[in-house]
Amino acid sequence: MIERTLVLLKPDAVKRCLIGTIITRFENAGLKIVGMKMIWADNERALKHYTEDITIRRGQFVRDKLLKFLVEGPVVAICLEGIDSVEVVRKIVGSTEPKTAPPGTIRGDFAHMSYTYADNNNRAIPNLIHASGNREEAISELGLWFSDKELHSYNTVHDSQVI
Repeated sequence: MIERTLVLLKPDAVKRCLIGTIITRFENAGLKIVGMKMIWADNERALKHYTEDITIRRGQFVRDKLLKFLVEGPVVAICLEGIDSVEVVRKIVGSTEPKTAPPGTIRGDFAHMSYTYADNNNRAIPNLIHASGNREEAISELGLWFSDKELHSYNTVHDSQVI
């Protein structure tokens, strides 16, 4: 199924000048960028992005660190489109904990911090990217970061291989 998903290149990816390198990974896999913009998230947007649900799953300590981290610099919000894009993107990105992300994934190749180190140093884990966890989350998150007018449809050379 062709679907859309959200990717956020977090402030650490932007500060490390990895935007182009990361985007290339998605495009090389045949995913299509149908929306992209740089934005410096404010606290209100961060709270809407990291909902109370994350507190239930991962705890208030983790949520607080994620909220602080998301607003400390600009992020690049990207809407990617492709077959099973949510699942494909998460595979390309790798495990949330960079230490355990396999080589060949974005996190495995460009980050290495562990949850333990981040927790012991009272900081969010700099793992470069947020990727929607499932189709429903992608739909909700895309609505938070993009208006309908900011998302586009067009054909690429990959489309002829898919359709």
